[in-house]
Amino acid sequence: MTIIVRTAAEGDLPDLLTLYGELNPDDAPLSRTTAAAVWADMSRQGGRTVLVADADGAVAGTADCLVMPNLTRGGRAILFVENVVVAGSFRRHGVGRLLMDAAVRLGETAGCYKIQLLAADDAYVHTFYEACGFKALAQGFRRYLS
Repeated sequence: MTIIVRTAAEGDLPDLLTLYGELNPDDAPLSRTTAAAVWADMSRQGGRTVLVADADGAVAGTADCLVMPNLTRGGRAILFVENVVVAGSFRRHGVGRLLMDAAVRLGETAGCYKIQLLAADDAYVHTFYEACGFKALAQGFRRYLS
């Protein structure tokens, strides 16, 4: 199996929605119209890159990356990574590692001083990110809006 990480294209949207269904199985699926509108907004957003891991033509995983300009740290940006998911049938094949390596390269290319992400409160997930070179250095806070 050959896996390449590339920037997602509009044609990947159905596969992305399937992956997001694995990530958040309790979420109601988006309608095609809503998904297309959101994708269009995401595609126009500067600094936004949705990565996909393509395994012989199948979308095996994804990571959503956003380079945020920053007025501290000498003006160096921050790369935020969200919605990292690997399809169940592709887990334990190096797909997640390839996605995170690509995200790191994206941050380096953009001149970011750090990459930041939040992870599920799950030892398996934490072990994965630590194996990719990330460290649990801060406590995150969230406030969900209705």
